[in-house]
Amino acid sequence: MFGFKSGGTRTVTTSYSSGGGPVQTTTKTFRYEGDGPGMDISSGENGGTNIDIGFGNRFGGMANYKFNIGGGRDGRSASQRPNVCGRATRKEKKNPFAGVLNQSYDQIKAKCLAEGILFEDPEFEASDSSIFFSKTPSRPFEWKRPSEICDNPQFIDQEGASRFDVQQGELGDCWLLAAVASLTINKTLFARVVPSEQNFTDDYCGLFRFNFWHQGDWVEVCVDDRLPTYYNRLSFMHSAENNEFWSALFEKAYAKLQGSYESLKGGSTCEAMEDFTGGVTEMFDLRKPEENLLTIMLKASARGSLMGCSIDADPNQLEAVLDNGLVMGHAYSITCVQLVDIKTPRTSGRIPMVRVRNPWGNETEWKGAWSDQSEEWRFIPEDEKKNLGLTFDDDGEFWMSFSDWKTNFQKLEICNLGPDSLDEEEIQAGGKRWEATCESGSWVPKVNAGGCRNYLDTFWTNPQYKVTLVDPDDDEDDLCTMLVGILQKDRRKKRKEGLDLLTIGYVIYKLKDGMEDSGPLDLKFFKYNASTAKSPSFINMREICGRHKLSPGTYVIIPSTFEPHQQGEYLVRIFSEKANQAGEMDEETGMIDDQKTTVREEPEPTDEEQEQEAALKGSFRRVAGEDMEVDAYELQGILNAVFTKASNVENFKFSGFSVDCCRSMVAMHDGDLSGKLGFDEFKDLWNDLRKWKAVFKDRDTDRSGYLSSYELRQALNQSGFRLSNKSLNAMVMRYSNKEGQIEFGDFIVAAIRLKTMLSTFKARTQGNMAVFDIDDFVQTTMYA
Repeated sequence: MFGFKSGGTRTVTTSYSSGGGPVQTTTKTFRYEGDGPGMDISSGENGGTNIDIGFGNRFGGMANYKFNIGGGRDGRSASQRPNVCGRATRKEKKNPFAGVLNQSYDQIKAKCLAEGILFEDPEFEASDSSIFFSKTPSRPFEWKRPSEICDNPQFIDQEGASRFDVQQGELGDCWLLAAVASLTINKTLFARVVPSEQNFTDDYCGLFRFNFWHQGDWVEVCVDDRLPTYYNRLSFMHSAENNEFWSALFEKAYAKLQGSYESLKGGSTCEAMEDFTGGVTEMFDLRKPEENLLTIMLKASARGSLMGCSIDADPNQLEAVLDNGLVMGHAYSITCVQLVDIKTPRTSGRIPMVRVRNPWGNETEWKGAWSDQSEEWRFIPEDEKKNLGLTFDDDGEFWMSFSDWKTNFQKLEICNLGPDSLDEEEIQAGGKRWEATCESGSWVPKVNAGGCRNYLDTFWTNPQYKVTLVDPDDDEDDLCTMLVGILQKDRRKKRKEGLDLLTIGYVIYKLKDGMEDSGPLDLKFFKYNASTAKSPSFINMREICGRHKLSPGTYVIIPSTFEPHQQGEYLVRIFSEKANQAGEMDEETGMIDDQKTTVREEPEPTDEEQEQEAALKGSFRRVAGEDMEVDAYELQGILNAVFTKASNVENFKFSGFSVDCCRSMVAMHDGDLSGKLGFDEFKDLWNDLRKWKAVFKDRDTDRSGYLSSYELRQALNQSGFRLSNKSLNAMVMRYSNKEGQIEFGDFIVAAIRLKTMLSTFKARTQGNMAVFDIDDFVQTTMYA
């Protein structure tokens, strides 16, 4: 404890790489309480540091600000980048979801009812900008409330929500409709996403709400019920019944979350499936199917997993209809997988069948065996037909044999439901669920955006996540199943800013015995150790997911973009059949106490350095005068006379220390705030400078006078410091130039200030508590 106190179609490019040879690319289309200020710093529940600053009434009544370093708190992931307390953040100002997420359904409803008004959403206005972000509509849309469209509007009709309520409109979002149709089959999941108590009669105020899983959290999205129409007909998703509106309002809420209706154009069914369930989606190539694919699908169907399938698009035609009735480049939902009893004159038994639905909800259906009205159905007993809920309407739904389905479709997506998808009753009844962990992070250029393993010199700087698999699955192979998903955040909503999806993937390494408690892995590890597993590919989709069978042990997952120096935020999700232990690979900020065992031993001074030291002593005595003390300006002259001369002799690029740097040097040893250094302090400073210069020269292999920002952690480790990932990020942002380089003078300032702050912290700590008043805190932070 440390406390301060005082009182359309989409083109997808897949990049394949083994991590060594050339890249192969394929392209497809488809609190503080009191009057005075104070601060409290304590250990967090998850190993981090919690900082609580109270400003008191004298600072305008601002009660307190809080932030967390190194551990999870307040529902945040431990790996989220912290804000610097009390400072405005660009991220908060530019957060595209801030307005959406801060709306309160209960507050809005109470206000509307109290004032007798109908809700008009200021965060998603009834205007063209909510429909398109890249163009103006080709014809005018009229926004109408359901009561203006029909006489007796219903949210969900008496028969309840069904897959037939999902009819596609003018928008190219069949991927979304396929997922919504699948959602209606699982009543528990549907009720979570679409609260059913809403209607157009009781306390109606034009306000509706829906729940979506959004980048790691369940969020409530509120919308008004004004919907885009043309000639009094809904323009986008709608129900087959013209007075039922849940599906149209559902699509509007999802469009609001993504920024506009246009943002829903083109996508993958798995993306929407995840947003409705919080699950992780796997993708299967049916041209190279898994041997146990039928078993996987039967288990998925039994567990309520959402499934979708598709055929690759024809690059020359949008949603081309094949002779067999199937549509290319079109997202279908799988609504059932089942073994069906059959009896024919030649055979009897059970055959695997797949029920598929076209979101168009019309006569465009499969025309082959087991299609509507095909003769094969006469071999199915009537009671079996009834169990299947068999209908032969032009509703877009049809059956296929598993073999025909596997032959005619090319891609399968299965959304594995998260651990919160089952309620206690379902678990007690034998339902199974995945164990899951989740970590948020970001790739920051110059800090940890190292690219894939093709870029080995920077690959090791990527974020690293450790996971320990303890218990094998309940089968006979003694292996653990692990699903890994890397999801990039916000990219769909940011299309209007010109940002598209990054090409992402991951690599998995197994740690040897004894390495489980190590800090982040360095370049040497990746140079001499092969990967254990990796993502199916690097691909520019919202999420890349892979299934891996691994022996019990500790592994490190490295998520990365394909190219280095790319910026983005992501979510790492790890699903396993048995409980796992996972977290970010990090180290605690501090001094390395036993440097001789952790850092290479300091070399003996060279003859040249001994000459420099003698010259420094002479210069110090001449400049210091009778009191044998120097200030920052005098120190600058002494040091620059030696260091600039040495730089010429040693071919070491350095133009001299700045006055500000010399002020920090003085402050590091000036405990009585005299603004001067005595000779003993000067000797200590010289030893530090000699050591730090040796480290810098060792890392500056090309003698450019700069370190790469990616090398800063190793250089500081070698100098006797440990840095957490978040502290490293702050150091790079503060001391690197535009090109991500750190020159010698800035490296020295960083080392000096780091040593000053850590030494002060250590000196003030007694047990687990250190106490500062506000003046001490200001002096400590400002005079460094």
